Amino acid sequence: MKFVVITHVEHKQIGQDFFAYAPYVREMNLWFKYIDEVEIVASLVVQKKSKIDLKYKHKKIRFQSIPSIQFTSISKAFLSLFKLPVILFALFKACKKADHIHLRCPGNIGLLGCLVQMFFPKKVKTAKYAGNWNPDSKQPLSYRLQKWILSNSFLTRNIKVLVYGNWKNQSKNIKPFFTATYNNSEVEKIRDKEYSQRLNVIFTGSLVRGKRPLLAIRIVESLYKQGMEVYLNVYGDGILRKELEDYVGTSNLDSIVSFHGNQPKETIKSALRTSHFSILPSKSEGWPKAIAEAMFFGVIPIATKVSCVPYMLDYGKRGILIQPNLEAAVAEIQGYLKDNKQLKTMSREALSWSQQYTLDVFEKEISKLLSN
Repeated sequence: MKFVVITHVEHKQIGQDFFAYAPYVREMNLWFKYIDEVEIVASLVVQKKSKIDLKYKHKKIRFQSIPSIQFTSISKAFLSLFKLPVILFALFKACKKADHIHLRCPGNIGLLGCLVQMFFPKKVKTAKYAGNWNPDSKQPLSYRLQKWILSNSFLTRNIKVLVYGNWKNQSKNIKPFFTATYNNSEVEKIRDKEYSQRLNVIFTGSLVRGKRPLLAIRIVESLYKQGMEVYLNVYGDGILRKELEDYVGTSNLDSIVSFHGNQPKETIKSALRTSHFSILPSKSEGWPKAIAEAMFFGVIPIATKVSCVPYMLDYGKRGILIQPNLEAAVAEIQGYLKDNKQLKTMSREALSWSQQYTLDVFEKEISKLLSN
């Protein structure tokens, strides 16, 4: 089988090897176990490999480099329009040779892939929609267009679209799915955490406005100023890091907030083992790995009610659902902190639920998709 992957994820080449964002590559390597030949159509950047990059594992990988496109400004949009014919030709050529077309959405390249795949109605396809599939959520036009094309069983045929969450009134194309980070061998028996002493809170994710890291810091700051012994460890990097570090410095919060940048998987695991809460007040999510990974170690999530997060948290039984408002969020959290017994129950429920979704289970589901 010749398996073509169309993705917006940026790649790096070192010798004959290709690297990209580790969680994405870790998943793709599971798909590749059942594939004879792989072609990846994506952009290639000249950068050093970072701590969160991982190498593809396959004996026969062909990489088709395409220009990256952005529509964040008038000048970038104008330049991107000139690149479209080159990209569309490359996508069409790759799809024509493919036995199986795999789209990674949402994204600009994913949208172009959605358009090109319509010319190949008989070819087997899968699409992984890693964003928020909630039909009622407000999203950019390009995202809504991708969702509409993928859902439309006339325009998009012979496809399984993997989405996070189980939503009503979906077309036959749509298949509820999940993602995973850890193997069965990494399942640990975690002792009940103690909530009567210092509470360790962890934030893992990109330091960008969509994740609302400043709100996470301000929530911890407010709890601290109200007399609670609390500490926040921030893992991840992004354009807001300096702004956040400046806020922590000017607010004299260095004693309760630490920045660790991007760190490898084992470092995050060690941090999760000693954490009580994971905070992620995002504007939008797909299946937030930061939440699922924390729950795997009995860490109680504190998260906004976006996408399938309420389902993951069993609507408040496995975690704390908050509003993206400082005062309301702090009040909600304080309500839970009064009951240590309830917190221990939530921690156990979170761990039990998350440890069902291992990479081993994920791989089995992928093999079923590829064998049908």
